[in-house]
Amino acid sequence: MDFINILNSWAWGPPMLALIALTGLYLTIGLKAYPVRHLKNGFTELWRGRHRQGEGEISGFNALMTSLSATIGTGNIAGVATAVAMGGPGAIFWMWVIALVGMATKYSEAVLAVRFREKNAQGHFVGGPMYYIRNGLGPKFKWLAGTFAFFGMLAGFGIGNGVQANSVADAMHHIEIGGQGIPEWATGLAVAALVALVLIGGIRRIAEVAGKLVPFMAISYLIAGVILLIIYADRLPEAFSVIITHAFTPVSAAGGFAGATVWAAIRYGVARGVFSNEAGLGSAPIAHATATTDSPVRQGTIAMLGTFIDTIIICSITGLVIVASGEWQSGASGATLTSAAFNSGLPVIGQYIVTLGLAVFAFTTIIGWSFYGERCTEYLFGLKAVPVFRFIWVIAIPVGATQQLDLAWLIADTLNALMALPNLIALILLSPVVFRLTQEYLKKQ
Repeated sequence: MDFINILNSWAWGPPMLALIALTGLYLTIGLKAYPVRHLKNGFTELWRGRHRQGEGEISGFNALMTSLSATIGTGNIAGVATAVAMGGPGAIFWMWVIALVGMATKYSEAVLAVRFREKNAQGHFVGGPMYYIRNGLGPKFKWLAGTFAFFGMLAGFGIGNGVQANSVADAMHHIEIGGQGIPEWATGLAVAALVALVLIGGIRRIAEVAGKLVPFMAISYLIAGVILLIIYADRLPEAFSVIITHAFTPVSAAGGFAGATVWAAIRYGVARGVFSNEAGLGSAPIAHATATTDSPVRQGTIAMLGTFIDTIIICSITGLVIVASGEWQSGASGATLTSAAFNSGLPVIGQYIVTLGLAVFAFTTIIGWSFYGERCTEYLFGLKAVPVFRFIWVIAIPVGATQQLDLAWLIADTLNALMALPNLIALILLSPVVFRLTQEYLKKQ
């Protein structure tokens, strides 16, 4: 724990936070704010992407749903709450900031993923940072591609497996059935069995499940959140004021809240924001590389919606409910804090909404990240290693469900940073390609 704490403080220190933010800002400027200006067009392309013609494995719509299945997870419920508990309400503001510049990052990742994708031995399209590093930057950078694939394979067991299983098992344990909570190991085994059934069908099965579950779970959670915001309507102006104020000034200890510095707000806001929307990590382009599309820019325009939907919409709902309810001062953290905030406005049923949302969010994240891990494993060791990876992946679920939550979050955070580094370097070096493809696309419109 002490060693990983030291490594984490380095991995998420000022240099990494600056690199993520400045890369997103650089791409936003280079693209002349294309992601923000064409946000409406993104939703239009998403709708058309259900039946878009071109080469690929799954529809552009399902590619985004697969990406969202991995990003919309415990980060939206437990992650936001942890950011507020550790960094104060100001952390929400910095989550918004990193999401706005992160849209350009996510767009660029998907453009490069489609542009430099290739077919594997089975004739399926594969892509992602390891491929656009190798195919876009050339043989001299193969070591960087391998580095990303290695950390991507390992990071999945944290961000996409252990943390998800741990959070849902903890939430289910607090639901009493017959006077007792559901044992963590039982939840772990149940989730593992369901995930195994989905993984048998590969990317097409994952995309089909994601295409149905993700819209349902996101809309259901949003409806519950909006109802709560209506209940807390008179408190919202103050909530926004508190968020903006404490983004730039320290927050004093109050109630069970221990207080937080501005640096804590920035650090936890950016770290949890990246954990939630994954802009810059290089995970989402692995899914978008399989999309059926006739243009890298079209798919990039769809991909950038992932960051907007995940953070600007869903994380904002969670954060505003936590601050408006006043529960952020209780001293609670993680899913417990979000559950308390929902329960404050919707007594009894609030906690069940959070628990159900957490369970479904975690499940889809586990199946989405399993695909990312598979592709990284395939890149490093070939197709024969994929069944072995799937077996280990399923076994890791009940193991993660019974481990200490703080340690699981810490490992996930650290691996995220190590995974992001080679991807961010590649995005900067390949940015001229993204700018050129975007300009060519706009000239044809």
